[in-house]
Amino acid sequence: MKYRQLTKEQFEELHKEFATFLATQQIDVNEWNEIKKNKPNVAEDEMNVFSDFVWDRVLSKANYLEHFSKDNLNLFRCNPENVERIVVKVHKQGFDFTSKEDFNWFMDNSKDDAIEYFKGQKPYLKERNVEVFDLIEKGSAISNGKLFEAVLKIIS
Repeated sequence: MKYRQLTKEQFEELHKEFATFLATQQIDVNEWNEIKKNKPNVAEDEMNVFSDFVWDRVLSKANYLEHFSKDNLNLFRCNPENVERIVVKVHKQGFDFTSKEDFNWFMDNSKDDAIEYFKGQKPYLKERNVEVFDLIEKGSAISNGKLFEAVLKIIS
């Protein structure tokens, strides 16, 4: 398995797509129930293959990620050959990027001396989607890239 199996909730959300996936393998609902009951390893394998298929599609479309923590903000642009990263740190007592009020202060005061920016890039050491998945598993969320591009303009 390349990534991780989808959660029960994710499978429930994608039940139509999973049924279509099984149908492409000539597995109908009765046969699927039989496989789950009598061949749990085969059922697990089918779920794993479907999970990898879904993750690959999602990750291929993920071009930006954001990771908010109390101490810093990590913004990623996931290009085909490398990932760019912007780290924002605010040196202000009690500042918390996960607080709406503090985040708004940052957006309104992006040139303040208390704010420090770091920018870098690195080539992927593994397959692109595997590295993007790893960032998501570590707490990053897929984003539309507006924040990355706005911060990039500030520091350029």
